[in-house]
Amino acid sequence: MLYREVGQYRTNYRADMAIFPIRQDRIGLAIILAIAFLVVPLVGGSFFLDVVAIPFLIYALAAIGLNLLTGYTGLLSLGTGGFMGIGAYTCYKLTTWFPDVDIIVWILTGGFAAAAVGALFGVPSLRIKGFYLLVATLAAQFFLQWAFERVPWLYNNNVSGTIEVPTRTLLGLPITGATATPVTRYEVALCIVVVLTWLASNLVHGRIGRSWMAVRDMDIAAELIGISLLPTKLLSFAVSSYICGVAGAMLVFLWYGSAEPSVFSIDLSFTILFMVIIGGLGSLLGCFLGAALIHVLPILLRGVPPALGLDIGSSTVEHLNLMIVGALIILFLVAEPFGLARLWQTGKQKLRVWPFPY
Repeated sequence: MLYREVGQYRTNYRADMAIFPIRQDRIGLAIILAIAFLVVPLVGGSFFLDVVAIPFLIYALAAIGLNLLTGYTGLLSLGTGGFMGIGAYTCYKLTTWFPDVDIIVWILTGGFAAAAVGALFGVPSLRIKGFYLLVATLAAQFFLQWAFERVPWLYNNNVSGTIEVPTRTLLGLPITGATATPVTRYEVALCIVVVLTWLASNLVHGRIGRSWMAVRDMDIAAELIGISLLPTKLLSFAVSSYICGVAGAMLVFLWYGSAEPSVFSIDLSFTILFMVIIGGLGSLLGCFLGAALIHVLPILLRGVPPALGLDIGSSTVEHLNLMIVGALIILFLVAEPFGLARLWQTGKQKLRVWPFPY
């Protein structure tokens, strides 16, 4: 009886079309945000924030970017790692050119360069789709990774070929660099993720999102009802690449502290894609669920067996992780194509009608 909308009357269209029309959902979201902003920094130690919380937020944001393109617009992509790299390298160059500007501004600005490149590589989507579009984005991934390795200007001719994050402060508090504390970097990452997730949620629930989903369901029918395919697809590529670019800048400036070109390899693109598949295509919640499962799983495999007295080598843990992730992908593609998000929605619906049969 705790999860009911009985008595919650909606008297206008805005209230009826709200993202969270049920009061319990709004209360639950407020509790989650309060825990994330207040409890986690106080309870979680430096290890938890650096190893679990910060990378989880970054991966979830990158998964949101890819899901807008693949889950909501139906355009396949394997260039996520390259677009994240563009955001990171753009942020690095802007930071070296304008060191007095707040680093958060450059983290958010780096996504615009990724959006421009993403829209450029999205032009072929008007003529090709499916497997052929996947190959086109794969070519973009390889080209961008080659540029990260072979263009010294991108990393300021550093002999090591890496980009190194300088110390930057906000109101006198270091938020990047060696002196920045995990709590500060976590709070900054959380704020960025919350804001961009809110913007993405408003996009997919508005006219733009409905256009994307119409193209996903049947592009010919979408064009017949007046949706222009090229601007719609290019906008999807641009928004997706922007979010991925911001996630890439956060990956380097708020987590790693430095990065080599190999960080943005095809493996990163596959990892983000697996998060979207397991979490659920066309679901923002699924991005967080998939990121949590994919990122936390290897940590659990390394920590739980020794606690139970089982000695498992690091190579065995890596193989087990690959096997489990592969099995989960096959399971979800066959049994539940909409991933963990659909399981969550089904559980909520059963709770709404309990104890009556469903």
